[in-house]
Amino acid sequence: MTATTLHIMPGNEKTGQALADALGCAHAFVDVHRFPDGESLIRVKPGQGTALLFATLDHPNAKLVELVLAAEALKANGASRVVLVAPYLCYMRQDMAFHEGEAVSQRIIGAMLARHIDRIITVDPHLHRVSSLSEVFPGIEADSLSATGLIADAIGAVPDFSGALLVGPDGESMQWVRSVAEKAGLDFIVATKERSGDRKVDVTLPEAGKAEGRTAIIVDDIISSGMTMRRCAALLEAAGASSVAAYTVHALCSPEDLEGLKASGIQTVASSDSIHHLTNAYTLTPLLADALRKEV
Repeated sequence: MTATTLHIMPGNEKTGQALADALGCAHAFVDVHRFPDGESLIRVKPGQGTALLFATLDHPNAKLVELVLAAEALKANGASRVVLVAPYLCYMRQDMAFHEGEAVSQRIIGAMLARHIDRIITVDPHLHRVSSLSEVFPGIEADSLSATGLIADAIGAVPDFSGALLVGPDGESMQWVRSVAEKAGLDFIVATKERSGDRKVDVTLPEAGKAEGRTAIIVDDIISSGMTMRRCAALLEAAGASSVAAYTVHALCSPEDLEGLKASGIQTVASSDSIHHLTNAYTLTPLLADALRKEV
């Protein structure tokens, strides 16, 4: 086998196969056997040339070990090049030591993966104090794609969202909400946030009055616990928003957190299929396929 093949890690079967179909390339499923003690045995389909390795990396700890094993197995069995396609990329948020003794996980995980792969493609990684993905993955090709155009298209496809106000739930969301607003031709405002814990946040929204009588759509790259969006939704409802929705790229929130979002007044929660989730509303397949054309 010499043609490029997309090798799909467990749990990614639907989105992986959709990407292989869009690229018109062969695909194979990586076989993972887990022993009683938690160790993993990896089997890949041998082949020469470029191997595309597809794995989204939510709940990442076991997945990272199996990913490294799969990448090395592909190289040992004929692949001259391994390209990691990770729609959601883990461990990007800890880009510095905020307190004494903390590991800078972004730097550590980036260096580890760079030793085993030749190129990485991901979508909207949570980068703030690092200006480019290449800084995280030294010595290899690193492509950070943006789903903001897809979010703008998804919002534009809903007639009730005409004239909506987009809302960034904190300062870090500015890059996403501004890009979506520009593409969708909508206004936007941005809240400020102070966090004192994973589920303890204080949100202020000085321009909340602009939401009066309008649909407000909160836009961010990640929904984790959802607490920031819940606080933001309460402020928008108090300001007289006619309805509140939330659009994100990566939905990490649990079913319980999702119920909390809806209980806070957020009527629609929509995410990409970067992570398999109840809120999946649009696909990243066209975006990923365009970035991979030169590999096929």
